Amino acid sequence: MVAELFPEIRVHPGGLDRRALRAFDTDDVLALAVLPDSAGPVVAGGQELSDRYGFDLTALARRSGAKDTAGSTTAVALPQPEGKTPWSGLPDRFLFVGVGDRSTQSLRRAGAGLARASAERERVLVAFAAALEAEAAIADPAAGAAAFAEGVWLASYRPPFTGSGPGPEAPLQRLTIAADLDGDVIETARIGAQATLFARMLAATPSNTKSPAWLAEQAAQGAKGIKGVSVQVHDEKWLAARGMNGILAVGSASSTPPRMAVVSYTPARRQRGATGPVVLVGKGITYDTGGLSLKPREAMMPMKTDMSGAAAVLAAVLGAARAKVPTAVVGVLPLAENALGAGSYRPGDVLQMVDGTTVEIRNTDAEGRLVLADAMAWARREFRPQALVDVATLTGAATLGLGKGHGALYATTSELTETLQAAGAATGEPLWPMPLVADYARALDSDVADLCHISTDSHTSGGSITAALFLRHFAADVPWAHLDIAGPARAAKTQHEITEGPTGFSARALVRWLGEYPTSN
Repeated sequence: MVAELFPEIRVHPGGLDRRALRAFDTDDVLALAVLPDSAGPVVAGGQELSDRYGFDLTALARRSGAKDTAGSTTAVALPQPEGKTPWSGLPDRFLFVGVGDRSTQSLRRAGAGLARASAERERVLVAFAAALEAEAAIADPAAGAAAFAEGVWLASYRPPFTGSGPGPEAPLQRLTIAADLDGDVIETARIGAQATLFARMLAATPSNTKSPAWLAEQAAQGAKGIKGVSVQVHDEKWLAARGMNGILAVGSASSTPPRMAVVSYTPARRQRGATGPVVLVGKGITYDTGGLSLKPREAMMPMKTDMSGAAAVLAAVLGAARAKVPTAVVGVLPLAENALGAGSYRPGDVLQMVDGTTVEIRNTDAEGRLVLADAMAWARREFRPQALVDVATLTGAATLGLGKGHGALYATTSELTETLQAAGAATGEPLWPMPLVADYARALDSDVADLCHISTDSHTSGGSITAALFLRHFAADVPWAHLDIAGPARAAKTQHEITEGPTGFSARALVRWLGEYPTSN
């Protein structure tokens, strides 16, 4: 599945010694890190390599126009004159890769740039040790190496292709990093990157394939062979028997009825003092027409990705299980297609949610919060979680202040805010803390129900905030966080490790957060 899209990454301990060089063919590529210097770009470890090749590699890099900007790449092929040369038998194709300030973000971009420049190559050898070990190197070389590997894998992603032609170019097949690195460093990076790519693949699948039942089946298939993971899939009859009227209403007009998938990970050894699992809930709208509050065509085009929250949650639970985190985790995926038909729910309807709360409907295109509300309230009662986090492409309003690069983070505890934000920063998936403005809660008042699911007050804006306040009701007194990823879940163009289309945003951050969760309690 996703593993087949990955270049293989190996570690050659001992740095770039002659044995490592001789193990590669002359047709293979030697990637060299380019660092900033007051005199101009400098090749990391260039002096030792220059001695082996018989010329100044830094001078070659400068003459070739190589830049030290993170992710920039410049390819150079050495001449092959008749007779023996100092580089005979050594790789004679260089790829100069800028690594900038060697922060984790810069090294992730460097890995992405290398992956794109090496597409359809069989093997690349990376002189990585010198970039990490040189004077003023980054504080944590292991984190830098992991970020570099993530960048390679993320930029190597190719979306599902169903055409009759050859499709997108093939990614690099194998990368060898010459550095003294613990193999666990690369394995941890692989788990995070695999979570992101799995989420991307699910979101990129066309909605005529991706019904709620299909997506639930992907959860079951993805969990196979992962120790400690179990999956339950519940159908519309099960939902009706439990009064999950929010999920049922959203899916009422579709020919493919709703489902709820529950993916549970139980570690072999749980942390001491744990009172319940951490529960993640992901919005799983497999296609969103807007229902009777119909979207314009242009706004409908990207709506196959409206289940990106569920994809990120599923990928995160499976990633946490692969990483063997000590925290029990449950992923709850409410899955429905918001279609248009005779069975559509209507503006003006009043729904009773699973916890008894009645909700007035004013816009059927605000469907995500309804499926989340049912799932959150049910999960809170069913699992008694330590913490509850929901993830959703929920509101366009979240992008107005944050743009497309940051997710909006709402939380009821400072601990959740700080730890989730730190996990996002470490993985290159930034989350920006947003306020739960108490005064805005009155905008959800209804004359005919306990709540309205959108603002009824034209003088109160902040649509992302009022949506979060609505969801907070269904978390009750459980520590809760809401990630509104409507902006960063989709990319209009390829840039660095982000590929055009679904991005898988928040999957890596959640895997990281779950791995560190016990230390924050």
